[in-house]
Amino acid sequence: MESKAIQRLQFPAMVYSDKGGRTVPSGSLNMSCGFMEHKKLRVFVSVPSVKIQQRNLPLKIACSCNKVPASTLKSESFKTPLSEELILKSKSKEVEPYLSGRCIYLVGMMGSGKTTVGKILSQVLCYSFFDSDTLIEEEVDGTSVADIFKHYGETFFRDKETEVLRKLSMTHRHVISTGGGAVVRPINWKYMHKGVSIWLDVPVEALAQRITAVGTNSRPLLHSEVGDAYTKTFMRLSSLFEERSQAYANANAKVSLENIAAKLGQKDVSDLTPTAIAIEALEQILGFLKSEDGYC
Repeated sequence: MESKAIQRLQFPAMVYSDKGGRTVPSGSLNMSCGFMEHKKLRVFVSVPSVKIQQRNLPLKIACSCNKVPASTLKSESFKTPLSEELILKSKSKEVEPYLSGRCIYLVGMMGSGKTTVGKILSQVLCYSFFDSDTLIEEEVDGTSVADIFKHYGETFFRDKETEVLRKLSMTHRHVISTGGGAVVRPINWKYMHKGVSIWLDVPVEALAQRITAVGTNSRPLLHSEVGDAYTKTFMRLSSLFEERSQAYANANAKVSLENIAAKLGQKDVSDLTPTAIAIEALEQILGFLKSEDGYC
């Protein structure tokens, strides 16, 4: 079912090491848990078995959830205190029996950290990670989201987004970072509620600061306002949040960065580490699953 749902997940042969530490290519390697790269999409992969067809040599395969710190991400440069890493791992072990392989969908405004937090969750849970926007870009021959909006329009993009979510809803053990507007279509919630959906709620002021710092060229919905970069970004984000806030509230659980900061004694949500946010996400996931099962 899953291979039919997303046919693009056909990865090339990987490598393994023999007893002497030599790197040897394999004919067919399915990693039980690890990091693989497909075209432009980096994917954390979780597959049930390991198969070697050409050579019968011992394997040395690092499982990301056991041997790689959750904060060690090639796309990020943050450092996480050891205590947070231990809490994260402990919390993931507590969540796993209740999660039972269900997908996790991260929803929230653009710039809320869905991709960064999603990768941390995927590593510690030994799940695969997908960014829905990246999958849409691949569906349109590598065209960027900004260019899809420009040349095909938002309706075309939303149709592709719904199709991607439909396919992902038929799979298991994935963490999916969704686009900021994925919540506006009720049909998308039908697909996302087959898993567990988490809303990353970040103050608009913090979002505007983040996005202004990196630029808005890749954000097609932020190109209509006039004024200085921060002001126009803040104004447009405020408008989008007002339009979408009720839709975000459809998520199974909410992770409020303001609440995390208050709990940790932080004055600024920008001082929170991604791992601290991931820990809160696991806490909220656990709370939802327990309530769903009638434990609280």
